[in-house]
Amino acid sequence: MAWLDSLSGQGIKLGLDRINTLLERLGNPHEGLRAVHVAGSDGKGSVCAMIESILNASGFCVGAFTSPQILEINECIRIGGERISDRDLTFILSKIRPIEERMESEGMGCTQFEVLTAVAFEFFSMVEADIVVVEVGMGGRYDCTNVIVPEVSVISNVSMEHIGALGNTIGEIARHKAGIMKPGVPCVTINGDEVFQHLRAYAEEIGCPLKRVGESDIEVLASFSDSVEMSYRGEVYTVSVPGRMQARNAALAMEAVSCLPEFQYIIAPNVDAGLRRVDWDFRMQKLVGEPIIIDVTHTVAGARCLYQDISEIYGKVVLVLGMLSDKNIREVSNILSGLATKVFVAPPDSPRAASPDVLYDAMSRVHGDVTLCATVGEALDAALEARGEENVLVTGSFRTAEDALRWIQSGYAKS
Repeated sequence: MAWLDSLSGQGIKLGLDRINTLLERLGNPHEGLRAVHVAGSDGKGSVCAMIESILNASGFCVGAFTSPQILEINECIRIGGERISDRDLTFILSKIRPIEERMESEGMGCTQFEVLTAVAFEFFSMVEADIVVVEVGMGGRYDCTNVIVPEVSVISNVSMEHIGALGNTIGEIARHKAGIMKPGVPCVTINGDEVFQHLRAYAEEIGCPLKRVGESDIEVLASFSDSVEMSYRGEVYTVSVPGRMQARNAALAMEAVSCLPEFQYIIAPNVDAGLRRVDWDFRMQKLVGEPIIIDVTHTVAGARCLYQDISEIYGKVVLVLGMLSDKNIREVSNILSGLATKVFVAPPDSPRAASPDVLYDAMSRVHGDVTLCATVGEALDAALEARGEENVLVTGSFRTAEDALRWIQSGYAKS
């Protein structure tokens, strides 16, 4: 595990040469896996969780590979809804380590995410998963998960993210996401016209059947702190993840599973149960017995949805915000400032964290009561002391959520 952690220094490297070599020397465990492959900027993790839950409710032995984790790397790899055990994780890592070290000596050292991807495929092969749900790490075309040939591909909402790495326009980013499409393999999406035209052009180019979910078919009936009630094509469903955006994600998940050959007789009767049982933490999650809401929103589109949902369900909040340097800090700050009576900004504990001065400057431009704190934990202490009757919303990145949870685990003095 220490060796795996050491690979984080390799950073992010797009491209398929290293993962193809690693998997080939491991025996190509990904070949023969039935899979659903999910890309997108916002909501792809939630879509994966919903597909996973529907298939689990249908009686399949379902593997899932999602990222990033909040606290433990085991969270990323699941079978039947249960995380990979430390024993299985370290056993598979012990097989992969000598292969990767040999590759490193040949000038092909792998990233941590590439090794984790290989662990997931080896584990799913080892336990003979019936079908696996795989979330793209970054982009799509050159993401190391894009070595699989799935039975269906999914592209959730695409927005401006990872600018530079994926491109500088929405069209360039959309083409990266479209790279998970395969000839003859159905792809389902829910994007608007600007993005859809790029997805459609690439689908026609390679011969991929592309279906767009109609937003007019989706209606949010009620939004609660722990769920959303929705109607899709005249049928009513309850999704056990809060937020109006989850209705869109659920419709996308339903259309994705409808492309599988077992849908009509095995999956369809269990869609409702699957959506009611979705377990997907820290998407606008209110901690039981605490005045704290933890969320991992980090994009502009996600911030707009978060603003609407928090306003509707909770009203004004005290905001704790921490973001990474490659995100649109100014625009996210502009959107979320309207939620807050007071704002506490702090850099998450990550080498990719945005500078404290950048965070403070961005929020101070749009809000009159901003306090800069050294850590997310200190920001939470200050926010709880200042909150009055309001809830505290912690958001901005997965690493901000991690810091909040570690602060809670360490034990804090409740206000």
